[in-house]
Amino acid sequence: MPQEREVTEPAEVLRASYGAFAAVVRSITDERSWLPTGCVGWSVRDLVFHCLSDAQRGLVALHTPAEGMPDRDAVTYWADWRPGTVGAANGRRYNRVVASMFLHVEQLCELYAETAAAVVYAAAGAAIDRPVATQGHVLRAGDLIRTLAVEATIHHLDLVVSLPDAPGPSTGGLGEVRRTLDGLLGRPVPVAWDDTRYARAATGRAPLTDADRDRLGPDAARFPLFG
Repeated sequence: MPQEREVTEPAEVLRASYGAFAAVVRSITDERSWLPTGCVGWSVRDLVFHCLSDAQRGLVALHTPAEGMPDRDAVTYWADWRPGTVGAANGRRYNRVVASMFLHVEQLCELYAETAAAVVYAAAGAAIDRPVATQGHVLRAGDLIRTLAVEATIHHLDLVVSLPDAPGPSTGGLGEVRRTLDGLLGRPVPVAWDDTRYARAATGRAPLTDADRDRLGPDAARFPLFG
């Protein structure tokens, strides 16, 4: 199993994750924007729009102080997100429709880059212990920032499925994904997966092998951990 990594500050892991994702977005042409991704039913442009929406949500959340105590952290936030739900299906349709309305994909890519840069700037100046509100929950700002990095990193893996020449996710982002998944599992994963394989297997993007199930034991039934 990979060695334990030093935990990176929230703003820095987000900067690395968003920077790596934006580097791929800058390479997207109109023709490449219609290629499939690792998200069922979504093309490249659909996924970029989804990640734009997530960055916008993050920007709003970082400027939405909450009065209550946090009820989620960077790990438990993901417990609500399960594949195969009605909400997930509706989200796929919404993204497909709205993303297709951009006449030129460059407009979408530029909007993503501008918004991502604004989120990174806001994250760098945020008080990480301040409670903020998003998705019907309250998190500390630092935990919110980590969830944004995890989202961007997992979708980075989705984005490059049909873009083999594109750079991969940041090391810091992949490390944050591993810490999140281990947190949901309740222990370091007992399978010798690299970060990419772990991220894909634990989010339902890659099937478990018989050997994987043997190593996971009863925990195999809990996969995907979120998706």
